Amino acid sequence: MNKRQFYDEVENILEVPSGSLKGDEVLKDFEQWDSLAVLSFIAMADATLQTLISSRDLAKCQNVADLVGLFPGKITD
Repeated sequence: MNKRQFYDEVENILEVPSGSLKGDEVLKDFEQWDSLAVLSFIAMADATLQTLISSRDLAKCQNVADLVGLFPGKITD
């Protein structure tokens, strides 16, 4: 998966327009980044990247780019 495809998945979860995420957006600024979105993100990671994410690691993420960092070697530029 490349970074744009990853951002597309996150845009779907956050219900924001396609192509709007660039990486520096702060997660807590999205009112849609709630427990349902977090569960959806974890499910997406499992289904598309075959990676289980710990809630502890996910809670450390401050912005959208930090989410990419949860998947070393699985998301290309």
